[in-house]
Amino acid sequence: MLSVTSQNAIKAVIYLCSKFDSPQNCGIKEIATYIGASEHSVGKLLQTLVKKNIINSMKGPTGGFYISEQQKLLPVISIIEAIDGNKVFKGCGLGLSRCSSAHPCPIHDSYKIIRDQMENLFKQKKVIDLCNPITHGLAYLVG
Repeated sequence: MLSVTSQNAIKAVIYLCSKFDSPQNCGIKEIATYIGASEHSVGKLLQTLVKKNIINSMKGPTGGFYISEQQKLLPVISIIEAIDGNKVFKGCGLGLSRCSSAHPCPIHDSYKIIRDQMENLFKQKKVIDLCNPITHGLAYLVG
């Protein structure tokens, strides 16, 4: 249900969170290599995330991208909304423009339940919640 761009943005932010204690900032190439995405697309999504204050960037020889203590506590939904808006949590499962409770598509009622559960999951989970299992070797971002 999430776009590839949102998936990559979440992975990039989690990667930055996992590097929180590192004295060096992360570059686009490093992030792109780790999450398995093109440098061009990662560069664009990182710029968007900086503009939306989800991550930070620094220019210069020691520049790169990093995340603050406060940003580690952001709900994951803030990343998704920065990239794709809230359409993934409001739209029709079949992509119909006029789907509603009054004029439902064939999967409307079932899809709405799943869509609402997914929205609640991303509202409840913080960036740090997704980072901790990775830093402890219990989950992975590569595959």
